[in-house]
Amino acid sequence: MTVPTDQTELRDVVRAKYAAAATSTTERNASCCSAEGAIITAEQRDQFGSPLYDQSDREQLPDAAVLASLGCGNPIAIAELHAGETVLDLGSGGGIDVLLSAKRVGPSGLVYGLDMTDEMLDLARRNQAEAEVTNVQWLRGHIEQIPLPSDSVDVIISNCVINLSGDKPQVLREAARVLKPGGRFAVSDVVADPDMDQATRSEVQAYTGCIAGALTRDEFTEALTAAGLTDITITETHRVHAAAASAIVRATKPDPSCCSTTAQASCCEPSAKDGCCDTAATSTGECGCQ
Repeated sequence: MTVPTDQTELRDVVRAKYAAAATSTTERNASCCSAEGAIITAEQRDQFGSPLYDQSDREQLPDAAVLASLGCGNPIAIAELHAGETVLDLGSGGGIDVLLSAKRVGPSGLVYGLDMTDEMLDLARRNQAEAEVTNVQWLRGHIEQIPLPSDSVDVIISNCVINLSGDKPQVLREAARVLKPGGRFAVSDVVADPDMDQATRSEVQAYTGCIAGALTRDEFTEALTAAGLTDITITETHRVHAAAASAIVRATKPDPSCCSTTAQASCCEPSAKDGCCDTAATSTGECGCQ
């Protein structure tokens, strides 16, 4: 089967695949990498899913949350979350990143998990109850139309989901919209090599498996820039396919009241760098290097 060109049809294909993964995890008789219709094959298990998380993190969560992990990285390890922050996980799946984030931001913080698949949201709610985490809200919706107000979250995370969208520039525009000024975008996603062949691009199993729909590094950078985000870095972590790699993608929403990370390098005194433009400073409209 080739990748549908109609965006609604493509979304339905992705939803069906991930609904099946959630159901198999819930039934505990198969994992997300079962042989029939697998999203993650047994051979890919070192490049995707729960092995990318520290054992100490996995031990904090229900088995079902760990089994349902389908990502290509660990956004919690790169997001540098702080107590009291509001976090949004795009494509939250079984909830592993939401639940870990909730533990890091603490009772004074809040984490939203956004997913379009009812079966995944049901699984995530069960995992939340078992983990006894309360500072979480689950949202049903599409990452191209985030159901949150503008300037409402401090950090956006995501784990191998943006590549599944049929309109990635719109996802990034929405991410920029809901981030607060100074907010952080910190995701793990697949980045395609510039020479990825058309056969791979057209194959639906490669699409639902997070490969065929991936942007190249240049395309990702251009889309983030067009969305108004700055301080963009894309760092490859490991290969997940002959023509694609998992990468850490970071960016920042500019804060008119504060200088950018790039500016800090030249305008902050070395002794002040740790506190320059940090969350505490920007929350009061101050900046150590103005």
